[in-house]
Amino acid sequence: MRRREGGFTYLGLMIFLTILGLVGAAALKVDALMRRAAAEQALLETGAAFSAALKSYADATPLGQPRQPPTLQELLKDTRVPGVRRHLRKIFIDPITGASEWGIVWANASTQKGVLAVYSLSRAKPFKQGNFDSRFQGFDGSHQLSDWKFAATGQGVVDPNAAPAGQPGNGMPPGGGRPGQPGAPSLFPNRGPGGDPPPPTPKPAEGPQPEPPQDPAPAPNDAAPAPNDVTPAQAGAE
Repeated sequence: MRRREGGFTYLGLMIFLTILGLVGAAALKVDALMRRAAAEQALLETGAAFSAALKSYADATPLGQPRQPPTLQELLKDTRVPGVRRHLRKIFIDPITGASEWGIVWANASTQKGVLAVYSLSRAKPFKQGNFDSRFQGFDGSHQLSDWKFAATGQGVVDPNAAPAGQPGNGMPPGGGRPGQPGAPSLFPNRGPGGDPPPPTPKPAEGPQPEPPQDPAPAPNDAAPAPNDVTPAQAGAE
């Protein structure tokens, strides 16, 4: 009897430990998801600070000079104007990677000059897929966090593979092209201007295809004599 009671006690303890382990694993998963969501929200706020700094730099640009800073360091101290002007107080740490290194979309890719946009180097898939603030256009449905490009609103876009237009080094395409306008490259890979998904390719119509028209049969030659007909020459011979 005591041996049977001891068996039930051991089985109950194993069930309790299993349930406790499942609850602990679920709690860890929820905690990881909450931390990830908080890190992505911190990345959005950090990116918004970069966007505001790029716009501040562009708005303070004297006439005829490039509207994009050569590097991120120029956002910390703008030497184009008298005195000390800071558009950004520091180069922030990426909340996802934990490093101060950022990906940069250059206005001139060959020389790596002119900061057009800033993005995280993380290739992880974003937990957040929609319901973004109006400041973050084209972020819906991103495949990886590096697709979140933080650029200044209204800043000119230059295609790195295109020949420079207008004056050399002006950092602006013909007509001052901007994201979402014709002639401006998209900051979002595999998407249309402004970050919108490309229109679907129309599929060919299904169903039986019409048969090609056949040539009509040749009309019989009325002038050819029938096999049993007797010609006038044969009648005279008879």
